[in-house]
Amino acid sequence: MVEKFVGTWRMVSSENFDDYMKALGVGFATRRVGNMAKPNLLFSVDDQGIICMKSQSTLKTTEVKFKLNEEFDETTADDRKTKTIVTLENGKLVQKQSWDGKDTILEREVADGKLIAKCMMGKVVAVRTYVKEA
Repeated sequence: MVEKFVGTWRMVSSENFDDYMKALGVGFATRRVGNMAKPNLLFSVDDQGIICMKSQSTLKTTEVKFKLNEEFDETTADDRKTKTIVTLENGKLVQKQSWDGKDTILEREVADGKLIAKCMMGKVVAVRTYVKEA
């Protein structure tokens, strides 16, 4: 059920994100900005089942719109051009990005009223935790 993701989520913690960005190949300056950003995540779903996922911070806002199980072109916050597919697996939104022969997986789940985002690249795992805004 995608509905449990719908709403505005505020980041409360971020672990190992710098190492994750390094694994992606993100340069130092962009990583500094990425580490300073404390984005809100906004999820919505329209009548056609199109999911809108927006990441908003004072530094940058990115937005992707997609349907589950349909590949789409994404330009990430760090300017990677990826082929991305999002699936729903065991209640988790699983976003797989592929570019230049590389893959990363972002797994989001709602547990205990929090949204937990696991960012995985090879053996590197970053965990970002969000709480729902009223």
